[in-house]
Amino acid sequence: MSVIAITRPGGPEVLAMEQRDVPAPAPGEVLVRVSHAGVNRPDCLQRAGSYPPPENASDLPGLEISGTVVALGDGVDPSELGKNVCALVNGGGYAEYCIARPEHCLIVPDGLPMAEAAAIPETLFTVWHNVFQRGYARDGETILIHGGTSGIGTMATMLAKLFDMTVITTSGSDEKCAASREIGADLAINYKTQDFVEKTVGFTDGRGAHLVLDMVAGNYTQRNLDALGEDGRLVVIAVLGGPKSEINVAKMMVRRQSITGSTMRARSNAFKGMLADELFREVWPMVEGGELRPVMDEVFALSDAARAHARMEDGDHIGKIVLQVQEAVLGAN
Repeated sequence: MSVIAITRPGGPEVLAMEQRDVPAPAPGEVLVRVSHAGVNRPDCLQRAGSYPPPENASDLPGLEISGTVVALGDGVDPSELGKNVCALVNGGGYAEYCIARPEHCLIVPDGLPMAEAAAIPETLFTVWHNVFQRGYARDGETILIHGGTSGIGTMATMLAKLFDMTVITTSGSDEKCAASREIGADLAINYKTQDFVEKTVGFTDGRGAHLVLDMVAGNYTQRNLDALGEDGRLVVIAVLGGPKSEINVAKMMVRRQSITGSTMRARSNAFKGMLADELFREVWPMVEGGELRPVMDEVFALSDAARAHARMEDGDHIGKIVLQVQEAVLGAN
């Protein structure tokens, strides 16, 4: 099979197409013929050498896929064979075939293009767990979402609006702010020209947000706490601004605020399976009904993975970047 491999740590140019054996599913696993693969920030970090894959995971990048189940490992229900699915995977998505676990797969409904299906799992699993499970988001609350036009930001905005929340986002340009408002944000703040703390507090009549979803950390942490109201919750899912922060703990205590965070890739198969089951009950009907669709930026051929990574890292994208695997591989053959 054709795959995109990381030949050495470095920039997008280190990605190269190689030929490898098709993997065989182990007990409890399925083999998926990949139609499309989502491109995510962790893929770029892995390529750069700063986010190694977990033990026993594929060394290939790619954390979410769509495709068709074509082979089953021992113990898997025979009815899984032939299903069109999208799946959260531990790696290996940039390939013609990828190993997945059936409990981490969601059935692709009629009317959902496979490119869009591949753009859902990583952001949906991440947002649901962090905003709704760890952040205890509730109907009627106000959430501040940083990176409003990123894959995470767009999914968080749409989900929050579907659950009757007020959404404030930050972006780095007026054009992105306009796009964020079109996606559903009630207020979009250009963080380069406006103070997001001042704007958030003003928009909420001095109360502050109930919840902040942050992927910056660093010197944003205290500012995020300042943008939160009493009993506010800060959820950190990345540290693009640096892993260390200095905060006023006494102020946090007086306002009864909390800070939490998580990463998804290292969580157990059992945890991801339970999360997928909850998503199937609580969110997937919205996907099946067409109410929830990913915001799509650009679809690249598998052979253009380096360009896709460059697109991700230049910061101009709005929504999800996806690789089209089948057409690229068939063309290469």
